[in-house]
Order: sequence, then C-alpha cells, then structure tokens
Amino acid sequence: MVIGGASALGQVLGLVRNKAVAMMLGPAGIGLMGLYTAITDVARSFADMGVNQSGVRQIAESSAKGGLERAAVTAYVLRRTSVVLGVIGAAALLLFAEEVSKLTFGDEGRATAVRLLGGVVLLRLVTDGQSAVLQGLRRVGDLARVGVLGNLFGTIALIAIVYVAGERGLVPALLVAGVLAVLTAVWYVRKLELPPAKVPAKAVSSEASELLKLGLAFMVSACSMMAAAYAVRAIVSTQGGLHDAGLYQAAWALGGLYTTFILQAMGTDFYPRLVGAMGDVPLRNRLTNEQMMASMVLAGPGIIATLALAPFVLSLLYSSEFQEAAPLLRWICLGMALRVVTWPPGFLIVSKNERLVFMGTEIAWAVVNIGLTWLLVSLIGLEGAGVAFVASYVTHGVVVYTIVHKRYGFSLQRNTASAIAIFICSIAVVLAGFYMLSEMVATIFAVLVAAILSIGSLRALVTMLPAERVPASVTRCLHRLGLAESGR
Repeated sequence: MVIGGASALGQVLGLVRNKAVAMMLGPAGIGLMGLYTAITDVARSFADMGVNQSGVRQIAESSAKGGLERAAVTAYVLRRTSVVLGVIGAAALLLFAEEVSKLTFGDEGRATAVRLLGGVVLLRLVTDGQSAVLQGLRRVGDLARVGVLGNLFGTIALIAIVYVAGERGLVPALLVAGVLAVLTAVWYVRKLELPPAKVPAKAVSSEASELLKLGLAFMVSACSMMAAAYAVRAIVSTQGGLHDAGLYQAAWALGGLYTTFILQAMGTDFYPRLVGAMGDVPLRNRLTNEQMMASMVLAGPGIIATLALAPFVLSLLYSSEFQEAAPLLRWICLGMALRVVTWPPGFLIVSKNERLVFMGTEIAWAVVNIGLTWLLVSLIGLEGAGVAFVASYVTHGVVVYTIVHKRYGFSLQRNTASAIAIFICSIAVVLAGFYMLSEMVATIFAVLVAAILSIGSLRALVTMLPAERVPASVTRCLHRLGLAESGR
C-alpha cells in the first residue's frame, strides 16, 4: 500500500506536469519533453549497469548477515559507484551530443540541450544510489517520501520554469528537478545514521565487482525497455513530426497510468515470496496463478474504462488537441492488458536467476516492438505504433509461457485460464466496437462492459481476501449489492 500509494501519487503529479506543459506548449511541447525524457532514460539505463537494482539485494543481504556495520560498507561502495557511473553517462552524452541530436531530431540543432541532459543523468543516478540504500534497509516509508517529495518538487520547478522560459526551459527544469531529488534522497539517507565505513581499496573493488555482475541482467532489461521507448518515439517523430510525437507521448502516459503502479506495488511483495518458493513447484505455480488473477482483477476495470473514455480522458488531462490520439490509446490499453497477463510468469525466470534467458526474452521483445513500429507506422500512421505494441506482447507472452512451462513446469490453473480469456476477449471486443459501431454506441457498450467487469472484479477480489481482512462496512455494502456470500 505504501509503495503503491507513492507510485500513484507520482503518476498524478506526472499528469499535472503533462497537463501544464500541454496547456503552455501544446502537442509539440509534450513531444519534445517526451524525447528529452527518453534520451535521459536510455543513457541512465546504460550508465546504471543495473548496479542500483543489485545494490538493493546486496545491502539487504549485508544487513541480515552483518548488521548495520556491514550494510554501511555496501552502501558506501554503492553510492560512490553510482556517482562514477553517473559521470560516465554524462560524459557519453557530452561527447556524442551531435549524433544523438541528429538521430532523435533529424539534425544537430538540439545538441546543446542533449549535452545538458548529461547532468540530468548524473543527478538521477546519484538519487537512485541513495534510494537503493533506503530500499535495501527496508525503509519503505522513507523510500516513498523520497519518491513523492522528489516528484512534487520536480513538478513545481518544471511548471514554474516552463511558464517563464517556454520551450527553452524544459532542460533547465529537468536539471533543477534532479538537484531537488538528490537533496531529498541525501536528507533521508543521512537520517539513517549509518556507522562510518572504512573500506580498503581492494574491498571497494571486490564489492563493486559483485554489484556489476549481479546488475548485468537488470541493466539489459532496463536498456531494452528504454531503448525500445526511445526508438519508438524517434520513429514516430521522424515520420510524423513533433506533433505526432506529442500525441504518442500522451497516449503512452495514459495507457500505462493504471497498470504501472499496480505492477510495481505487487512486485515489491510477489518477487521475494516467489524466490522463497523456488524449490516447491506446486507452491510457486499457485503463487504465480494467484498473482495473475490479482493483477487482472485490479487492472481490468481501469484499462477498459480508459479505453472506453479515451477522447474524454485525453481532453481532460491534456487538451482537446490530443483527442486524435484516442485510437492509439485504445491499442495501447490492449497491449497493457497483455502485459498484465505476461508479467507474473516472467518473474519465474528472474527468480531462478537465469540471466541469459531473462536477457534474451527482454531483447527479443524490444526487437519485435521496434521492428513492427517502424513497419506499421510507415504503413498506417501513428496508430501503427499501438498495433505494434500489442503484437510485441502477443509474441512475448508466447515466448515467456513456453519457457516457464518447459523449464520450470509452470501451468495455468483452469480458473486462471478462464479469467485470462474473459479479460483479454472483453478488451478486444470493446476495441473492435469502436471500428464497427458509431462512436456513441461503442462508448455506451464499452462503459457497460467496464461496469460489468468492475462488479465481477470486486466480487473476485473479495473472494480472494480472507474474511477478517475485509472491513465490516465494506462487507455490509457488498451484501446489499449481492457481491458477497453470507458470512463474509
């Protein structure tokens, strides 16, 4: 709840930022901000080397085995490694700014902005290193506060600077937001009062080596995702201009809004439970099936509601200029539904620590997504990016399920398979309605499906929860609605 709530607040603040930029700069401004963010994310993913993700595990292990003194040593190495890697990432953007600008925008006119984004990469890696310390020591509350306050300060800075400087203020605003995020993270890490760490150079080298080895798989996964996001935006921008890039950015942000914080919050609990059950095939299969059910129950209503009300949501959270992105948003919603289904089984690969298999599935997804986007955008326009996203997750789902079934003995329970069929078919039918029926009729039909699915999801969720975990007031309300059995 803490991590999910913080993630949800971050999403809300992101919508506020997007709304403000959309009102001040229009679709082109949103597109430009999305491209700057994509450049930063790709550079950060490469420079990070997966160290901060592996650092969480290393710090947790050090704390469990040697207490705060041992954890302080790992934290010391992690934070300094993050700074070094951040400097390397910043230097890379500084050296290759012209090439990045030309690849992204078609010319070298924004090379100076790309150089400045190197500073953003450095600041974000420093923040990530500090946050990894908090997460590794299980300071969940502090970690959530760092995320929320960093987002809040960044949102205020971006709106203020862009209001004054216009489009030229986008990169300076990202730099200021990065500085504020670093200061916030450092403040909470210092409150931990870790014992001073005296680490010999040889020990630093050994600890950093372990962080890098463990982080390789995480780095490849993150780089694949970020590189795909960057490449798709670059393809859309090159073939349709900044206007189309802005429409894509808006649709992408809204399409993943509801599912992102659900999956992030669940991963905090699901992953360690799955690791603990890896030696028990029936237990890990049950956990994975339960996680798939929970993901669909929580994500389904929101996905269909977004799909049904796409033009209204785009106008509300951006402006009326963005309504033409509605068809793209609907395809992205279907792709996110497939992502929800394939996400839990994919954790089996990570939990088994089969790094090459994990990296292979992530790279394959990225290649399919980029290749189909390049092909379909050139054939059918902006909507092709959404179709490519759906096709990439169909392929990814087949690959992941085949691997986990053959290698780990995973199988879908009958009720899970039935729920997947209902979940995916409901969304596909609603999407098809917008191509076969009038907009008004299709919208009414979609809202009805969303309402029915919401009722079914609520009933399923109550059934999955132990009776004592459901508040009495909620139970009484569900009884009146006929959504709970007697005695629950």
